[in-house]
Amino acid sequence: MSEKVEVMDTPKETTPAKSGGVAGHFKKWWWVYLAVLIVVVLVVVLPVVYVAYPKIAQKDINKSSLEVTSMVISKPTADSFYLNQTQTIINHASYHPKLYAFEAAVSMLGLTSTVAKVLVPTSHANNGAEIHIEQTVNITDATQFDYFAAYLLGTEEFPLNIYGKPHLKEGSLPKISVTYNKTVVMKGLNQLEGFEVTGFNILTTEEDGKNMNGTLLIPNPSVVTLSMGNVTLNLGVEGTALGYIYVEDLVLAPGNNSVPMTATVNETSIIEMLSSNSSSLSDGVVPFTITGNSSVYDGVVLPYFTAALQALNLTASLNVTEALVEAGL
Repeated sequence: MSEKVEVMDTPKETTPAKSGGVAGHFKKWWWVYLAVLIVVVLVVVLPVVYVAYPKIAQKDINKSSLEVTSMVISKPTADSFYLNQTQTIINHASYHPKLYAFEAAVSMLGLTSTVAKVLVPTSHANNGAEIHIEQTVNITDATQFDYFAAYLLGTEEFPLNIYGKPHLKEGSLPKISVTYNKTVVMKGLNQLEGFEVTGFNILTTEEDGKNMNGTLLIPNPSVVTLSMGNVTLNLGVEGTALGYIYVEDLVLAPGNNSVPMTATVNETSIIEMLSSNSSSLSDGVVPFTITGNSSVYDGVVLPYFTAALQALNLTASLNVTEALVEAGL
């Protein structure tokens, strides 16, 4: 007789489940992960914000340029003037930050002294954005401003340097300081090239001591409008002084300026020159030399415009014999 042996399954030992699983792990070690996250932010974000961002911003400022499209100098005094200026930003970068108002030092390129200081208003560095400046400007260095006026009236073009330390802000990034150092090439009046006496009359009766009047053509190829006040020019022939030309309230705007003038001329000396058999003026056409004498605004001599005018050397050939005949002299 066989016996049945019953085999009982032995229960398997189970390992107790870890309390809370993954959630419990993070709950226990959350501070470690937070610390790691903070370190990652500090390591990655801070260099971007405080190293890369300022470098990118300065690089874009350096690559941008500035064009002065209009400059009006009015109400001049011996040591100040009123400036109304428009300039255009040229910026092809993908960033267009906000530039906060700053004081700009303006100087002639290559010279260390400042001509004047100008407050540049807040602007956005968008390509084609216009900046308007309108303020009274004090001349900080008279000698340097003499150079500015001489270059403006006497050269075809000249460079101006604009320097400042504005603050800049791009979007939600923090405000930073950048260096603004730009050179702007300005057109000058180029010795008043194209200057002409387009018409003149000899007066039989003097008016306020003047015995001649007429019209001057004064070209201005620049974007600068100049208020020069009452301008006096010297008249001479072959080294002999013969009188003065007077232009009242002279304003030279861009383009061709046709302005009235009066003159005091030594008619006796001119007639003697014309009558001389040995004179090169026997054809009646007199080659006058015209040089600057003075610029006076509101009763005050403007030393910078006066010096710039005195450096000019203009000529005008006038048929004086014809004018004398027309006047009945």
